[in-house]
Amino acid sequence: MVLVDNGIYVDGVRAATPESLEQTFSELRRHGGMAWIGLYRPSEPELATVAAEFDLHYLAVEDALRGHQRAKLERYGSTLFTVLRPARYVDETEKVEFGELHTFMGQNFLITVRHAESPDLSRVRHRMEAAPDLLAAGPQAALYAVVDQVVDEYEPVVLGLENDVDEIEDQLFGGDPNVSRRIYELLREVIEFQRAIQPLEDIISILHRGPEGHKLDLEVARGLRDVQDHVIRLNERVNAFRAVLQNALSLSSTLQAQKLTETSVAQNEQVKRISSWAAILFAPTLVAAIYGMNFTAMPELHWPLGYPFALFLMVLTAFGLYWFFRHNKWL
Repeated sequence: MVLVDNGIYVDGVRAATPESLEQTFSELRRHGGMAWIGLYRPSEPELATVAAEFDLHYLAVEDALRGHQRAKLERYGSTLFTVLRPARYVDETEKVEFGELHTFMGQNFLITVRHAESPDLSRVRHRMEAAPDLLAAGPQAALYAVVDQVVDEYEPVVLGLENDVDEIEDQLFGGDPNVSRRIYELLREVIEFQRAIQPLEDIISILHRGPEGHKLDLEVARGLRDVQDHVIRLNERVNAFRAVLQNALSLSSTLQAQKLTETSVAQNEQVKRISSWAAILFAPTLVAAIYGMNFTAMPELHWPLGYPFALFLMVLTAFGLYWFFRHNKWL
């Protein structure tokens, strides 16, 4: 369904619930007040109908249709176009999923265009309908409530990332071979989350100044200041996550290099031992091989003590080599 919710509000109270966009336009002209239109993945013709009625700038409409925008706020005449990047943490996969929410705010309308399930704007609308005095401030109050909901839904994401960062520390010193890959993936999520949050400080500052030629409602201004404080705290925590993960990635590389060095040293020690024993065994074998040729002119071939002497030479050579290698800590 493209048209998720649609209402005409007069003095903070819903005066009509049109079933189509065409009825919305006519009811707005009849009742006055504010139109709050919620769209979910509208097609180009559907959004073009809304754009024609409320005189939305074509560049903003293109951005809303195309999606994949960074978080930003742009002013087109009397219309504010805002892009927000809602996020939610998926426990099953331990991943952060990012959505996209576009809003058009004018003198008498607020249009929201969602490209994902998050945020839950029905909660925003019900909360605002329960506070007609605040909603009577018009589109600026509705937009504040939408931004507030997006920022509130960041909190579970931060808690999920915090838990993942804590697990990284255990994996890092537990010898998990896949820890470097996990750190890199988590660092990418944190960076993308950071990109979603950081622009909000400037966006809220602009909203806090209010629409051109209009004074911002006092309660809306207070709410925006509270949201901005929340955003600042979130930014600080996410910056800390990024610093911890970057240090963890460096430490992981260091530990892997150290492990490779230790493995190389252990292999060298094994090679030394093998080479030492090979040399020790080779010396007697060489003597036995020479005297086993049985050439007629070989020295000491007919000497009565030749055999004991050969054995003694083998033992002496082997013992001498063993002492030499032992002395040099090869054995």
